[in-house]
Order: sequence, then structure tokens, then C-alpha cells
Amino acid sequence: MGVAESLLLGSSAARLAGDRLRLYHTIAGRLRLPSAPQSPNENDRLRALHQYQILDTAPERAYDDIVELAGQICGTPIALVTLIDRDRQWFKSQLGITGSETPREEAFCAHTILGESLLVVPDALADARFVDNPSVVGDPHIRFYAGAPLLAAGGHALGSLCVVDTIPRSLSPAQLRALAALSRQVVANMELRRIAGMLAGALDTARTLSGLLPICAYC
Repeated sequence: MGVAESLLLGSSAARLAGDRLRLYHTIAGRLRLPSAPQSPNENDRLRALHQYQILDTAPERAYDDIVELAGQICGTPIALVTLIDRDRQWFKSQLGITGSETPREEAFCAHTILGESLLVVPDALADARFVDNPSVVGDPHIRFYAGAPLLAAGGHALGSLCVVDTIPRSLSPAQLRALAALSRQVVANMELRRIAGMLAGALDTARTLSGLLPICAYC
């Protein structure tokens, strides 16, 4: 075989390899796995979440401390308090990543809120639910995930306290129990925040009514 023929054959092989790669990405894009299903009581869950009036609020030390503890106990570089809204996952507190939210369809925690127990994903690349997730194939390159649902008083899961790593791994039973305990502290803080808001509103109403009393005395 001459040099020209070898070059032609090599060029054809390269084009074929490129065509196969483009075909693979096209098929992969069309076969993207669906996001987590919604629970039958999704509307009630969203109403419960919105009652806390916590979405899009400023960072608070109480939640930041819990996230730091979760990361330290579980030995992970990433830890978050997440809340699952209608079409987004919002971070009340985060350690190890930037940004404040992701689309809901990309959220591991959207799967966590479907149950009442912890969700553990030892290796996202070995899990059909997450193998093509943008946060797995791209930044922050999630491989390990463990999330404890944030269960409100009515039983609705509002979000998750989760820990994340960029390598496959597992947690010990003691670490899993600690993560669940810390998730309950997140909910307790949310309840205190909600009650404080209600009391502040009631106090404002009382002040308004007391200001009307002198006027009503002359009615």
C-alpha cells in the first residue's frame, strides 16, 4: 500500500470515528433520563414549604453551622441545606460550592424528598438515575451523595440536608445517624423562624389595634 493510500485510509477512519462520536452524543442527548417524579401531594408540599417564607432569604449562621458540622462529621468537601421549590432546588446554606440554586430536574434532593429515610448514592456513575446528570458529568462532578429529607410537622419533605463528594464512597452507620439528627435540627430552626415571624406579625397587628383605640373611644 502506497503512502497516499495509507493517508486516505487513515483520514477515512478518523472521519468514521468522528461520525460515531457525534452519533453517540446525539443519541445520549435524546435518551436523557427523566427527572425525579413528583409526589401525589406535591401541591400540599409546596404550600407547606412556602409557609416558612424562607426561600431567597439571606444566609443565616444557624444553618451555616449545621452544614459545616455535616461536612466535618461525614468527611465530605461539599454539604448543603436544600429546599425543593416547584421548578428549582434552592440552597439555604452551602459548603464547598458556589451558586444559590439549580434546576429541579438536576437535583439529587428531588429524589430524596420522595421518601422519609436517607438517600445514599455510593457512586453516581453506577446509578441509572444520575449517570448523565449535568452535576455528575460536569461541575461539581458529583460521585457520592447522601441526603436526609427535611420533614416538616405535617410529614412533607421540604428539601434535604446533604453531603457530597467527588469520589465514590460510603458513610458509617454513626455518620448516617448524625446526618439524620442534623436534618432534624434544620427543621427545628425552620420552625423557630416560622413561629418568630408569626409572633412578629401578631405584635404588629396588636400595635396597630392599640393605636386605633383612642380613635374608637370617640366613635
